[in-house]
Amino acid sequence: MTEINKSEEFLRAIQESARLLSQNRPGEAIEKLRDLYAQAPTDPDVAINLGGAYILQRKWDRAVDVLSKAAEVNADNAMLWTNLGAAHLGRLEVAGPQHQERAIEAYERALQVDLQAPNVHYHLGLVYKERGELNRASAFFQRALEVFPADKDARYWLDLLTRQLAEEQRERNQQKLLGTQPEDEPE
Repeated sequence: MTEINKSEEFLRAIQESARLLSQNRPGEAIEKLRDLYAQAPTDPDVAINLGGAYILQRKWDRAVDVLSKAAEVNADNAMLWTNLGAAHLGRLEVAGPQHQERAIEAYERALQVDLQAPNVHYHLGLVYKERGELNRASAFFQRALEVFPADKDARYWLDLLTRQLAEEQRERNQQKLLGTQPEDEPE
């Protein structure tokens, strides 16, 4: 379904589902979107809203199914890739390496489409922080602040990781001075 073929009823349903999502009412949004999804399963607006509703309900696999189909057809839509990254990741605290990798791939696709894509750098920073890749995480939090300087969460994590990395460097320097640095650690 192209933009031109969307009826007023179709557009109203999209708007209503977005309103319901903004009110954290994903179940009701899904009800509004089911028929639209049957009509236009690859429409980006339908997929973003329906995928978002499933994400809010923590139905990660359903969100991945909906968003993947639409992202294949609408490869230049950064929001689809961003939401697909969130769906692949699920809950960061329990996401395994495969889920993290799929999320990273989707987030990177979003950045290929739009280097300024909202929140993508921040989310990549969180994933890399969780993986213990602190330098890489710091770089993404820094980039998040370049895109959106008022991002307090990115500022918090960047400051915390900067302190943590500086402390680790001080410890390595101290060990080196004392001659106690383990052989397998980089100098």
